[in-house]
Amino acid sequence: MTRPGNQKMNIRPRFFIGAGLIILAIGYLIGNAMRTTSEYYLTVTEVAARQSELGAQALRVAGRVKPGTVNWDPNTLTLKFEIVPIPDLDAAGAPIKPVVATEPVSFRVVAAGEPKPDMFAPGRDVIVEGKLGAGGVITATQVLTSCASKYKPKQSQ
Repeated sequence: MTRPGNQKMNIRPRFFIGAGLIILAIGYLIGNAMRTTSEYYLTVTEVAARQSELGAQALRVAGRVKPGTVNWDPNTLTLKFEIVPIPDLDAAGAPIKPVVATEPVSFRVVAAGEPKPDMFAPGRDVIVEGKLGAGGVITATQVLTSCASKYKPKQSQ
């Protein structure tokens, strides 16, 4: 004859094991999500430095559209351009010219199947979401134009 107390003892370990597995699964999902979205975006220079480790990971890259590299095909909705680092600004808001005259790092961006953003133009700051492929080509799933961080009214003459 079994005692009612023994049945209760068998259920308790199973409950704790099941609850522990659920907690571990939730913890894993939260940790994985935080790892992939912990950085809002990388700069072009950071992507160049970490290119080997980024591989085919999803990433966001902030940069500036290089003038003379924009190619838009409205029939296939394919936008191709190069992205370069956003130059640092001095206190007056003018770009700081680098001491060494080297060609800045750039990445080719290909965005297909999406309309071109309204504010997209050469020399404009953009954030590109996509995956870094072979040869430094970013296959973009989304191209966002970023607004100026500081409003400057037009100077009266």
